[in-house]
Amino acid sequence: MKLNREGRIYTIFFTFVVSFIFVFLLSAVNSLTAEKSRNNQELFKIKALLNAFGIPFSSNGDAFEKFSKFVQRSQLFDMELYRAVLNGEEMYGYIFQGNGLWGPIVGVIAVDSKVSKILGIDFISQSETPGLGARIEEAWFKEQFRGKNVQHGLVVTKARTGAENEVDAITGATSTSKAVERIVNDALNSLKKTLGVKP
Repeated sequence: MKLNREGRIYTIFFTFVVSFIFVFLLSAVNSLTAEKSRNNQELFKIKALLNAFGIPFSSNGDAFEKFSKFVQRSQLFDMELYRAVLNGEEMYGYIFQGNGLWGPIVGVIAVDSKVSKILGIDFISQSETPGLGARIEEAWFKEQFRGKNVQHGLVVTKARTGAENEVDAITGATSTSKAVERIVNDALNSLKKTLGVKP
């Protein structure tokens, strides 16, 4: 039976066949790249943790090697922590997540064993405004956190008073800056609770 190319049945059949082929191809590509995608996500997380801990690395392979050598994963209650001991100092890393202005902000914070000092911070993903809130990923912003005394919490402000727990907010991105302050303080409180540190 020959189908009329201008008929409705032919159009439906043709659409179905083309859709099936595209779905099959997309599924095949997704299956072939899924493992690579997972590996890339894991590598990105490892690099962020090493940056937060202040552990230098020179390549992707070196990052995996340094992570295996210096960092241990541990599960404490319902929190996944990353522990490292460098120069005799015990430190903990934690992957935090919270709402920014336009979407979730995911990052890593590293602290000392008393959760009194930030050793470093890095961001894994964010959806903030390019050129404004997205500047949280810039080195100058992240480096401000290193060494900050946060026994009484972190303050992100445009008008610094010289307090040891303050960092500069991003000009024109007050909402994102305040979101980072809130997310980091939530992470610090969670770490204190999990590690049994008194507020």
